[in-house]
Amino acid sequence: MRTLKKLATVAASLAAVVFAQAGHAAEGFVDSASFEVGTNPQQRMFRAAAQKDWQQRWFAGSGRHLSGYWEGSLALWQLDAYRNVPGQEKNIAVIGFTPVLRYQADSKLGLYAEAGIGVNLFSSLYKNRDKELSTAFQFGDHVGVGYTTPKWDLGLRFQHYSNASIKRPNGGANWVTVKAAYRF
Repeated sequence: MRTLKKLATVAASLAAVVFAQAGHAAEGFVDSASFEVGTNPQQRMFRAAAQKDWQQRWFAGSGRHLSGYWEGSLALWQLDAYRNVPGQEKNIAVIGFTPVLRYQADSKLGLYAEAGIGVNLFSSLYKNRDKELSTAFQFGDHVGVGYTTPKWDLGLRFQHYSNASIKRPNGGANWVTVKAAYRF
């Protein structure tokens, strides 16, 4: 119960930081802010992020085009078997920056598909259960689908983190996440 309260406090703090930036949307600083929750059998993740849309449109035709956005994020990972010790919990903060390509309707409403590859910096080395990432620097990539309304963007992502074998071990970490973004 104590861990759940701590996670809720950190998640609320992350969301407050991102949404506090919303006041800058009129000046073009951010176009949306999101909150994600992810899980897998070994850990949980909470992430707050801010997005800035690109104004470019590629491969336009039939009412659809390829575009994208920049995403800056701050996440909390809660590990449940740090250093392969069951029950030993560890929280890791992750800051990231990702360019994301999105195939969407010209109106930017309705169904979309997206993919991104970015960079992430971990607050400490990841060692959980039988997986280990030997560097604090990690690449993060994802593929996702979702649906956008004039104010909300709801999505589902498959996310993968690894250091591209810069240093071994490089066990990788995979997530399925649910995302809700509010558009300003």
